[in-house]
Amino acid sequence: MDLNRSEADGRAVVLRPSGRLNLTTAAVLRQSVAAEVDGGRVRVVLDLADVSFVDSSGLGAIVGGLKSARQAGGDLRIAAAGEQVRTVLELTNLDRVLRPHDTVEDALGGW
Repeated sequence: MDLNRSEADGRAVVLRPSGRLNLTTAAVLRQSVAAEVDGGRVRVVLDLADVSFVDSSGLGAIVGGLKSARQAGGDLRIAAAGEQVRTVLELTNLDRVLRPHDTVEDALGGW
């Protein structure tokens, strides 16, 4: 899994993982979100447009990032999730906690 990073108008950091978000790659995402939050960037958007698959380990990394961002006074939002990712979020009811946004720009709204 590759992970790209960019800043969004100083309001948030955007992390763009690509590939499969599973047991072997979830640690990379978890560490990346933790580094951002520890560095004071507590508004994080995960752009999931290039994530083709997510499993329970990937969901755990996302939820862990959400928890750490919120504990630091920020938030983690997800954007551009594909059909498989949205289905997993819906089946686990995580779409109620992590409301998927259609685009990164939508996710940045209100910040």
